[in-house]
Amino acid sequence: MKRNYDENAKIIKALSDPSRLKIIDILSCGEKCACDILQYFDFTQPTLSHHMKVLMECGIVECRKEGLWSYYSLNSSNCNKLILFLMNLVTDTDECICKDKAKCECK
Repeated sequence: MKRNYDENAKIIKALSDPSRLKIIDILSCGEKCACDILQYFDFTQPTLSHHMKVLMECGIVECRKEGLWSYYSLNSSNCNKLILFLMNLVTDTDECICKDKAKCECK
């Protein structure tokens, strides 16, 4: 399995904000309208829009429009890829970067 460090670092950076982690937690219950998400926070709609934009740009959250309303949900495929990446990152597997003896400078 090829590890994409740059792509996953972008996702992890997006998740490094406590409000965004809370949004992910809220969306784990299913699709939510922006107004439903906003009720869990003490900030404005433009601030929520910024957080949602960051989460959508890294591919963790999807948005669908229905009239004037925006509905958000987790992109389960990308969430699962991130979980798998993290699991492989902290586990000694055959794909571990250290297993490539040709790149090892110490003998």
